[in-house]
Amino acid sequence: MASFLSFALLFCSLFALSWIWILLNFIWLKPAKIERILKHQGITGPPYKLLFGNLKESQILIDEALSKPINRSHQIVKRLEPFISEVHKTYGKIALSWLGPYARVSIMDPELVKEVLLNKFNHLEKVKINPLIELVAPGVALLDGEKWATHRRIINPAFHVEKLKRMLPSFYISSYTLIEKWRKLIGPDGSCELDVWPELHFLTADGISRTAFGSSYEDGMQIFELLNEQGRLFAQAGQSACIPGYRYFPTKDNHRRNEIDRRVRALLKDMIKKREKDMKMGQCTYNDLLGLLMESNLRDSQEQGRTSSSLSMTIEDVIEECKLFFFAGQETTAVLLTWTVIVLSMHPEWQDRAREEVLQFFGKAEPDIDGLNNLKTVTMILYEVLRLYPPVTFLVRSVLQETTIGGINFPSGVVLTLQTLHLNRDPGWWGDDAEEFKPERFAGGIAQACKNQGAFVPFGFGPRICLGQNFAMMEAKIALATILRYFSFELSPIYAHAPRAVLTHQPQHGAQIILHRF
Repeated sequence: MASFLSFALLFCSLFALSWIWILLNFIWLKPAKIERILKHQGITGPPYKLLFGNLKESQILIDEALSKPINRSHQIVKRLEPFISEVHKTYGKIALSWLGPYARVSIMDPELVKEVLLNKFNHLEKVKINPLIELVAPGVALLDGEKWATHRRIINPAFHVEKLKRMLPSFYISSYTLIEKWRKLIGPDGSCELDVWPELHFLTADGISRTAFGSSYEDGMQIFELLNEQGRLFAQAGQSACIPGYRYFPTKDNHRRNEIDRRVRALLKDMIKKREKDMKMGQCTYNDLLGLLMESNLRDSQEQGRTSSSLSMTIEDVIEECKLFFFAGQETTAVLLTWTVIVLSMHPEWQDRAREEVLQFFGKAEPDIDGLNNLKTVTMILYEVLRLYPPVTFLVRSVLQETTIGGINFPSGVVLTLQTLHLNRDPGWWGDDAEEFKPERFAGGIAQACKNQGAFVPFGFGPRICLGQNFAMMEAKIALATILRYFSFELSPIYAHAPRAVLTHQPQHGAQIILHRF
């Protein structure tokens, strides 16, 4: 009995020591090793602080920046990313900082950005430091390796331009529904004041519900409301989300997150099962994203020699991709449209030019694909808004195993953040007017707008370039063209210019405008 107790005590002691070693390595030894390796290569930054890294000083600067609005200019970098701005100002265009115990190398070199996004070595992956993101925007956006390649191959046909043409009527219905709502709000003087941030949020949710789920539109709107709440809970998690295992803590918010996830999955599973039944009976149409995705999945499985009971993508995989449709197709387009309305309110001369172009090609007729492709001024405006107010202010990759990129040796575990917001405004690539709204810089297309292609990657670059970029631009063009045909707009006196980065780049206090019947 004594020997058994001794053995048990020894086992427990060894187990405890192993966990102490793992924890010590995680919070101190590994960060110290990475810091030493990068410092030898000239990559420096503020020193690592045990467990929290630079999170505390970063949060102090963010809280201070968000405490008050700024003037109505486009100089917003220090408000959105005050800590990173200070780091790069002090330590250069490639700098080290710390997200808790995770080493973050921030990059403002466009050539290095391109090399990272091309991912030639397969040693990089989409970062998953914050596990809560999987509840908001999972799917192909977070996958890597063979599974990413399979999903990408299956999803790609659904976003072909010819397939997107079929969705034009749904886009237009959503836009015109909003116009009818706004018309009813107009007072006797031909104007009204409203916050377009929630309005355009609802517009893009309506659009993605119609184009992604077609006849299941009402279920789609339920999913939108649930995922919208999930996004708010994600934003509230703040620094605590970086704590390993935080997602599984028995907190009230985590309970609600899991409940939302179960409800969303149940709704999507019912929709998918119904589509499968319709497909077997030959009653399924493929004019929405869900139908196109399931059609492509079936075709790919047949080409790969799989049976109908062993498809390339499982129901769970399809559910994850549908959740991504909502986030990427709804949230980011709403952000783009909101900032476009704000910016055109600041620059009425460009609003007038865009309206003149829209009326020239469409008049009061329903937009068509050829007309949308001819909207050069509208396209220039949208690109310039994407440059100044990108929906996502940086891109992230994690180093899977030690690799050399651009002559720099990055140890395993380093997080690379590609600072697109800063690159979009670098005078070295855009000229001395980099902080000004000048859509004409895109008159010759993206390639001629700046001195280096890596300085403007609104939809990413390389093999992981955003599949939905044509979808997003088409939706944004239709919505903006429809609004311009019926209304002019200006900023309300109560509008406070206060961009902030949450999950996406949002107006902190809303986007209040005065709408005039045109």
